Amino acid sequence: MDSRKFTPSPPRPDIPYGSSCLDGPAAELLGELLVELRAGCPLPTVLSPYAAQADAWLPGWLQRCGLPPGTATHRRLAGARIGRYAARLYPGVPAARLRVLAAMFAWFFLLDDEFDGVADPPEGRLRRLADEVLAVLRGDPAPGPDPVLAGPLRRMLAGPWQAVQRAMPDWWRRRFVEAVAEHLDGAVREAANKAAGHRPGPDEYVELRRATSAAHVAYTLIDYATGDPVPDAVFHHPRVRDVRVAGNDLLSWYNDLFSLPRDLTTAGGHNLVVAVAEARRVPIGDALVIVAHRWRAEMAAFGARQAEVPSFGPDHARAAHGLLAGVGYAVRGTIDWSFESARYQQRR
Repeated sequence: MDSRKFTPSPPRPDIPYGSSCLDGPAAELLGELLVELRAGCPLPTVLSPYAAQADAWLPGWLQRCGLPPGTATHRRLAGARIGRYAARLYPGVPAARLRVLAAMFAWFFLLDDEFDGVADPPEGRLRRLADEVLAVLRGDPAPGPDPVLAGPLRRMLAGPWQAVQRAMPDWWRRRFVEAVAEHLDGAVREAANKAAGHRPGPDEYVELRRATSAAHVAYTLIDYATGDPVPDAVFHHPRVRDVRVAGNDLLSWYNDLFSLPRDLTTAGGHNLVVAVAEARRVPIGDALVIVAHRWRAEMAAFGARQAEVPSFGPDHARAAHGLLAGVGYAVRGTIDWSFESARYQQRR
């Protein structure tokens, strides 16, 4: 594959899309790499039996939150198959909790549109939005007049968060809030970079991406899905952290490949392919090959990282297994859902 990187091949129906932001050979290469990496992923594909129900339920919930059918936002979220995405990440969750998770995911996607959907987001407004989100999660007093977190965006957070916090212990809720705070801080830092015209190099970008991906938020929600909270001694164990970070990188880098056409116009250099191309001063086609090679190497090491996690004894074995399995579901689920969702096609 790598040796044919600048040799155009005939059109193929399984390539997700091309883009006017990429030249023909690079667009063709991108599509082929996405298909090849997916086919070579050793992690199992899983899906909740309630996936279709969650997808069918979500549009009505969006309407009840104040997003009328026919509006661009409702169409974008309803067409993204977010219920199916949650069903891929949490395949064993009961139907009622899957709906809550799908709602939470829809809110995060709407928030992502606020932070990442334009080339030059207003940093000050995003900082206020982040502060108000954390206030809701912490149960702090409501903000003063003219809040940024208002309307559907606020209602879409408040409802599912009430359901989650009723089911989970206080110490777990603190972990979740910390994960959301890390994600929001990363999103604000990316906005600040865009405002300043700062384009991160690969190492800086990878660290920032681990926050902006929201993968660690998804990992904390594994406990809600399984009903078996993971103790801090397990969740923060260095070997478990290695697995969580590796899973985060794998799903983030694959997403960077999939969203590259859009990111070329809106991300301000915040995409691993772009960061590699600019740091090494190589064409996008060469950077695609480099990132794909890095992804393959990380995936090849992923199983060994999981095997290095020690036993935590019978009291915590089930919770630890659920977390480690869930990290793998998040990687594979993100890959498979990327081909199912209209999110990137709609916004490119």
